[in-house]
Amino acid sequence: MHYFIAILAPIFWGSTYSAVALYLGDLSPYWMAVWRALPAGILMLLISRRGLPLSLPRMLAVSFFNIAAFFLLLFIAAYRLPGAVAGTLGATLPLVLMLLQWLTEGKRPEPKLLSLALLGLVGVGLLLNPSTNIDWVGAGAMLLATFFVAQSTLWMKRWEAKDIFGLTAWQLVLGGAMLIPFAWSLAGPPQAPTLHAVPGLIWVIVLNTAVGYWAYIRSITVLGPNRQSIIMFLNPLTAVTLGVLWIDETLQPLQWLGIAMILASLLWMKFSDKLTLSRSAKTAAAPSR
Repeated sequence: MHYFIAILAPIFWGSTYSAVALYLGDLSPYWMAVWRALPAGILMLLISRRGLPLSLPRMLAVSFFNIAAFFLLLFIAAYRLPGAVAGTLGATLPLVLMLLQWLTEGKRPEPKLLSLALLGLVGVGLLLNPSTNIDWVGAGAMLLATFFVAQSTLWMKRWEAKDIFGLTAWQLVLGGAMLIPFAWSLAGPPQAPTLHAVPGLIWVIVLNTAVGYWAYIRSITVLGPNRQSIIMFLNPLTAVTLGVLWIDETLQPLQWLGIAMILASLLWMKFSDKLTLSRSAKTAAAPSR
């Protein structure tokens, strides 16, 4: 069940690029970041009706890094890059996490997790169409967004909030509110979305954001940030798959190889975790001598 919930985040987040292409292309990326965060957070707060799960300074820090800055940069990337390119750059998350842990906590990367991260990253890299023209503003935005989400992930693991639903809701509300002045100054006052955009907005607000962020934050505490970041390889895989199904993109043989490598890295992690648990259970059950 833990792994099932964990994969919801990358699957829903991987749909962002297709939702933008199909329904939301006429909306400002800056206001789109607000529409994604704030309504989802308000909806969750109406359900939970709980106070801040962390101190205000900590809530403001994770809300800015994980929502405000991340969403702003993510939508800049989504509007300027193909889904496969954005997903490839975002797939550096496991390596960025390990690097931050090494620099700030003195924790060296586990060889197994480092191998899984590199295998998955190569697989994601193969998803990238070699003929794709890369917009370097979008690429820089995506890399910076990856750093922000990596840092906020480590904070949320370290601070251990017990109310995961409330932590998600307050981050979306505070982060969405922070985005309003940025959106207003960069894109002017908001414009009412068209009827054509409504299905995309509903998908992005409810499933992509409310459910996706709850699943991600919960999985950080249950599985740990490094394992969850490797599961996030499903994000670009979902983006590419939906591009094939909905936007008439095609896959080359190397891209199919990339898909196989991503799935292999995830299966390797799941199998090795099961093997470790089985050995631990046998050791605990063995009689002492």
